[in-house]
Amino acid sequence: MTTRRAFIKKTVTGATAFAVTPLLTKAESLIATKGLSRYVSQRPDKKKRNFVSVAVDETIDRVKAKIEDPKLAWMFENCFPNTLDTTVHYSVKNGKPDTFVYTGDISAMWLRDSSAQVWPYLPLTKKDKPLQQLIAGVINRQTQCILIDPYANAFYIEPKSDGDWADDRTEMQPMLHERKWEIDSLCYPIRLAYNYWKTTGDTSVFDADWVKAMYLVIKTFKEQQRKDGLGPYKFQRVTERQLDTVCNDGYGNPVNPVGLIVSTFRPSDDATTFGFLVPSNFFAVVSLRQMSEIAEKVINDSVLASDSIALAEEVEQALKRFAVVQHPKYGEVYAYEVDGFGNAYFMDDANIPSLLALPYLNAMDRDDPIYQNTRKLVWSEDNPYFFRGSAGEGIGGPHIGYDMVWPMSIIMRAQTSADDREIVDCLRILRNTDADTGFMHESFHKDNPAKFTRSWFAWVNTLFGELIVDLEEQGRIDLVNAAAVDDK
Repeated sequence: MTTRRAFIKKTVTGATAFAVTPLLTKAESLIATKGLSRYVSQRPDKKKRNFVSVAVDETIDRVKAKIEDPKLAWMFENCFPNTLDTTVHYSVKNGKPDTFVYTGDISAMWLRDSSAQVWPYLPLTKKDKPLQQLIAGVINRQTQCILIDPYANAFYIEPKSDGDWADDRTEMQPMLHERKWEIDSLCYPIRLAYNYWKTTGDTSVFDADWVKAMYLVIKTFKEQQRKDGLGPYKFQRVTERQLDTVCNDGYGNPVNPVGLIVSTFRPSDDATTFGFLVPSNFFAVVSLRQMSEIAEKVINDSVLASDSIALAEEVEQALKRFAVVQHPKYGEVYAYEVDGFGNAYFMDDANIPSLLALPYLNAMDRDDPIYQNTRKLVWSEDNPYFFRGSAGEGIGGPHIGYDMVWPMSIIMRAQTSADDREIVDCLRILRNTDADTGFMHESFHKDNPAKFTRSWFAWVNTLFGELIVDLEEQGRIDLVNAAAVDDK
């Protein structure tokens, strides 16, 4: 995510990213031999882990004991704790928990990634107070990030005057790693804070700074409805990659102000074609409703409550009117992007929020008939970024390009499926495309899993662990065991 290909290439040369943890070289050096019945854990030594959670370790022991396939058990043990083992940096700042979360192989914190990375640990906070404090620290840090700049997507742990994208033609600041405006960057922190409150009952994260940040969220969303002109945000970058910069002097293609919110970039950090990114607008509706509930029940702010619910309803109505498009083969579907003028883009990208992931984000029921039509479209070769090969099949995106399947899409297919066979198929593909490293990757070649991107991508590692834990808690560990294959 980001122009991460260019950034990783740059940092690998200078050993910047790999200096963060010794885990990468250890993982990359492992080649699992076919027929091997015992797999060596790829977790760092306990003393070298960034954070140790008793509840997470107990969960690993419980779930792993139920997985019959040694490789899947090994992959689960490696992946589920990867965020805690290698990316979190906890401290106390001004008397409050403060947690900075690297995305993995880039020493910066994305609002999206950091929220998603700690998300699977939320249920475990009930019996692990230090873990609860760690996640509270993530929320507090995200609040401060939003206050620094609600249009930014990624931040440094401390000011850096010579940041990697300091020359981008936008309003860069020393704390910003990157300033790509993406709706979901403001939605994910709300999702995390809301569900933290619902899980723990702790309201300490909803302080005066959090309230101020939420008013900034409302202000930013309204600015990007483009009702009163183009708004204050623009972005350009000197680059050979088309989707790393923005046309029309940095404002993007024109949109008709119909009530939807412009997202200049997708969750992949690639520029949108038509500014109204449908999955992210659905996510905004969910997040605004969550914000309204917090405002009403916790902080007693009637203005914030009414403003957020009114905006949620406006965006929802606009989605019903403009996001549903008649496809010649699949009937009524949700377009990936629209512009309010009648133009629509039929595709999906693996990054979440995606069309495929909408039920996972509680944006709709998975039985929604339009979603089901959309699901058939995006998981087919009628989606230009769906790839099928001898190693597996799934959705990718222009961020990496042709023939590269993202495991994230396969995990989301399983998470939003009611079909046991489909879930088993997804698990089997995930099992067999790790390139024998024991970890998930950003993407792999549809015919050759040994050709992959990002050895250390904590979000997708933890997401894979979340899928396994969810299946175990649902009493469906048999589906995990059904995905086993004989490696002999």
